[in-house]
Amino acid sequence: MSRPSLVGKAQTVLGPVDGTELGVTLAHEHILMDGSALYMEPAGASDRKNALLPVDWDVLSWLRYHPLESIDNLRLLDEEMMTRELLHFKAAGGQTIVEQSNIGLGRDARALARISRRTGLNIIMGSGYYYYTAATVPSALLATSIDEMADEIIRDITEGVDGTGIRAGLIGEVGTSWPIHEFEKKSLLATVKAQKATGAPVSIHPGRHPQGPAAAVQVLVDAGADMSRVAISHIDGRVRSHTERVELARLGCYLEYDFFGYEGHYPIFPGSVPIDLPNDTTRIYEICELMDAGFLEQVLISHDVAYKTKLVTYGGWGYAHISNYVVPMMLKRGIRQEVIDTIMVENPRRFFSFA
Repeated sequence: MSRPSLVGKAQTVLGPVDGTELGVTLAHEHILMDGSALYMEPAGASDRKNALLPVDWDVLSWLRYHPLESIDNLRLLDEEMMTRELLHFKAAGGQTIVEQSNIGLGRDARALARISRRTGLNIIMGSGYYYYTAATVPSALLATSIDEMADEIIRDITEGVDGTGIRAGLIGEVGTSWPIHEFEKKSLLATVKAQKATGAPVSIHPGRHPQGPAAAVQVLVDAGADMSRVAISHIDGRVRSHTERVELARLGCYLEYDFFGYEGHYPIFPGSVPIDLPNDTTRIYEICELMDAGFLEQVLISHDVAYKTKLVTYGGWGYAHISNYVVPMMLKRGIRQEVIDTIMVENPRRFFSFA
């Protein structure tokens, strides 16, 4: 499908839909994902024993503080289970979910199309590259040129993923670490080329450091990206200063609060610094601050379900947490329904529709 015919439409795994059909949208989730590359081996012997166990009652408490120290916790591979999980979101009035598992995270286009048909939900699938560290990038890909990487992203959007004919509707989540390594810089430059060629929205995973977002954004700006078509993910896990959030928003990009429900211990990754996560109430107040500063129309929200322990099946909050619990919390704090609709319906409609 050519770029002109996509303008004003969002591209789902079942084909283009008018942006007005997206409805209540979760901007950053994972449905089927293999995050094994994020695994961090525990240091202690008893913790290593827990790390080898399947996610179950015996280790749920331990996993609250060690979510990345269990390979099983990082694998969302069961199509039947994930279909059931998504039905909680649909029952709560949800209509669209953006699946950000792209190249490097076990993307599964055919399964996403099956799930979309079974649930009746719009699913927008990502393209672009996410690898946890340079060491996890396949050696052949390290030698790939920027133009070759951009061409692959463009094919994903215009022709389909891996010969399936099922097209991506997003460039993201494009992974960066701290500091940004050379492959990630090439990935960002390829992202800009593909954005210019297709008009697709872009979602950036910034490095796990307070300066991570600014570093990625600088590469995009220098390359001439349309920043009004870029969302910076994990704001609530990176940018803990209102002043710095406003500085990002002034560039025109969307700020994505996508850790709703996650109020506990945030792991310290290699090379990262300790980050104090806000709770959901604080997230709401920070969004209100952005609204008061004039940036309400640049806010997106989601949960970033990426572990088994975030699923209802394992006692987590699941995909319906925002609809069932955060929205009532917002209303009780005097936030008008029209503001909530702007965040959950109008902003995603505008962002995920091709330009």
